Amino acid sequence: MEIFKIIILSLSSLLLVFVGISRLSNPIKTYLKSSGIRLENDVNLLNEMRGVSVVMLCGGILTALGAMFSIFSFTSHVIAALIFLGFALGRIISMTADGKPNKQITQGIAFEVVLGAANVLGLLL
Repeated sequence: MEIFKIIILSLSSLLLVFVGISRLSNPIKTYLKSSGIRLENDVNLLNEMRGVSVVMLCGGILTALGAMFSIFSFTSHVIAALIFLGFALGRIISMTADGKPNKQITQGIAFEVVLGAANVLGLLL
């Protein structure tokens, strides 16, 4: 089961680091390309987007520690599960309150649920 944990943490950290860096470095282009969301060049909106991006990036770095060092495995699974399931829950609440989002965001929800659940499973093993 150790291999399973390493794989889940590696996939989780790669996704979080990649998305965090992409959205931090160029949020307007990244959101349009990955989610079909057109962000305006509004300093307040971009500040919020970059803030969330750094949370994802830091979560990815901490999750990577668990893939490399078993002593961090538990904490890394908790962090990844909270980030992925938190995003999924927020998006599901938004779907109920605001309506169904586009295909790219809906696919993102599926990835978040799968990786979140896999990290919870990693906690239980």
